Amino acid sequence: MTRRIVIIGGVAGGMSAATRLRRLDLEAEITVVERSGYVSYANCGLPYYVGGVISEESALLLQTPESLHARFRLDVRTATEATSIDRDRHIVSVRDLATGVDSELPYDALILSPGASPVVPPLPGIERAHTMRTVEDVQAITEAMKADSPRRSVIIGGGFIGLEAAENLRHRGLEVTIVEAAPQVMAPLDPELAAVVQKEILGNGVDLRLGVSLSAISDAGVELSDGSVLPSDLTLLAIGVKPDTRLAQMAGLDLGERGGIATNEFNQTSDPLIYAVGDVVEKTDAVFGDEILIPLANIANRQGRIVADHIMGREIRPSGSLGTAIVKIFDLTVALTGWNEKRLAAADRACVVLHSHPGSHAGYYPGAQTMHLKLIMSPEGAILGAQGVGREGVDKRIDVIATAMHGGISARELADLELAYAPPFGSAKDPVNMLGYMAENVLSGMTPTVQWHEVDKAAANGAFLLDVRDPAEFVRGSLAGSVNIPVDHIRERLAELPVDRRIIVNCAVGQRGHTATVLLNALGFDAANLDGGYTTYAAALLS
Repeated sequence: MTRRIVIIGGVAGGMSAATRLRRLDLEAEITVVERSGYVSYANCGLPYYVGGVISEESALLLQTPESLHARFRLDVRTATEATSIDRDRHIVSVRDLATGVDSELPYDALILSPGASPVVPPLPGIERAHTMRTVEDVQAITEAMKADSPRRSVIIGGGFIGLEAAENLRHRGLEVTIVEAAPQVMAPLDPELAAVVQKEILGNGVDLRLGVSLSAISDAGVELSDGSVLPSDLTLLAIGVKPDTRLAQMAGLDLGERGGIATNEFNQTSDPLIYAVGDVVEKTDAVFGDEILIPLANIANRQGRIVADHIMGREIRPSGSLGTAIVKIFDLTVALTGWNEKRLAAADRACVVLHSHPGSHAGYYPGAQTMHLKLIMSPEGAILGAQGVGREGVDKRIDVIATAMHGGISARELADLELAYAPPFGSAKDPVNMLGYMAENVLSGMTPTVQWHEVDKAAANGAFLLDVRDPAEFVRGSLAGSVNIPVDHIRERLAELPVDRRIIVNCAVGQRGHTATVLLNALGFDAANLDGGYTTYAAALLS
C-alpha cells in the first residue's frame, strides 16, 4: 500500500524529512505544504542579503517546487496554508492563498514543521517595524531601503539576528543603534565574554542602549522605556521567536512546559501518527535532560531525518541537544555550547569555571590572534558548557568541546585529545588541551582559584592582592590596591607577603599566577589564583 505523507512547513526540518523519505521510499505520496512563497531557502543567510554581502536573492533559494519535483517527485505547494487537522479522519485541510480554494489532504503520517514566529509585542506603532524571518521579510526590508534611502536604523534586540543585522546595516552605511532590554547583548554568553562583544560593536560605530526596552514607534522615532526617543528611518524587530503551535493546539496535541510541541525521542507527538520537528518542538537538553527550546537549523535538519527513518521503520539514534551555535559579529567569532554560568546559577546547579586567553596558533608564527575561552564543568569534572570569543580559531575549539561533550569526555580528558598541530594552525599544547590541564590543576586542588566577580569582595574582606606580572604590565592597569612582585622575584621577597591573610594572585591570563600560587601554597601561604587573570577581570569590569 502506498504511504501518504503530508509535511507542513517546507524549510529546514520539513524538507530534510521530505527528501530523506523519498530516498527511502520511491513510491510514497509526499506532499509538502508551505505558507510562504518559498521552500528550502537559507534563512540563516537573510541578514547577509540585507547587507549586500550576498548580492543575489537566488543564492538563498536552494530549491524550488519545480526542482524538488524533478529530482524527488515531491508535491510541493507554496502559498498554501494548513488550516486544520482532523485526527480522527487523518485529514489536513489546506487553503490556496492565491485563489482562496480549500481542499483536503489525507495522510498516513503527518509531519509538522511550521517553525517559529517572530515575537512582535502589542505596542503602539509596532506595524512600522520589520521582522527578519522569511524571504518575504527581507524583500520588504530591501524594498524599503531602495524607496526611502534610510540613514538611521534602530534594531530592537541584541541577540544573534539583531547583531547580524547591525553588522550588515553598517555594511550598507547606515547609522545603527541596538536596543536591548537585558544588561548585555548575546544572552547565551556570560557577561565577561559579552563585554568583549560589546566593545567590538561600539568600535564599529554602533550605538548600544542596554537595559531599556521598546515602548512605541511613532512619527518622532523609536520611543524607549527610559523616555528617550531615537530617530529611525528603518526599525527592525529581533526580540526573539516563539514556536508556531497554532495548528498543534487546534488539533489538541500536547505542548510542553516551554510552550513548544511535546515529542518523544522519535519526534512523535501525543498522536503517534503526527510527528513534529524543528523550532516548533521542545528538545531534550543533552546536559541535564531538561526540556528546552533551541531554534537552530542543524537540529531541525537532524530531526527531519530521524522522523523519516522512524516512519520507514529504520533504527533511530535518539540524541539530546547542546545548543551549539556560532555567529559572526564584525571581525569577531562568537561560539558557544551547553549551559552558561548564569543559567547554572539560576538553576542552583554547582559548577567550576575556567577562563583562558590563548593565541589562535603558535605565537612565534605571524598573525596569531588572542581568543577568550571559558569552560564550565561540574565539581566532578563533567563538561557542562563552553564559550569562545575571538578573531580566529574559536570555531574549531568550541566544536571540539561540543564533540567531547557528546562523547562523554570529561574536562580533564581534554588534555588527552590528539589534535592537529602545525604553527600556522595551533600550538603543540592546543588551547583545548590547555583547558584540560587547567581542569586537572583546579579539580585536584593543586591550584585554588577565585573568579573575576569575587575579587572585590575578597579584597574588602582583607585579602592581599598580589600581581606577579612585570612592572611594565602592572603600570598599564592593575587591580586596585594590588602589590606588584614579579613571579621570578617572589622567593627573594617573601617577607613582603602576609602569613595571616589570604593572597589572591593575578597575572595577565592566569599562567604565571598558577606558578606563583603553587609556590606560595607549598611555602605555607594561603594563596588562590585569579582565574583568567587581569584580562578576564578587565574585560568584565573595566570595559
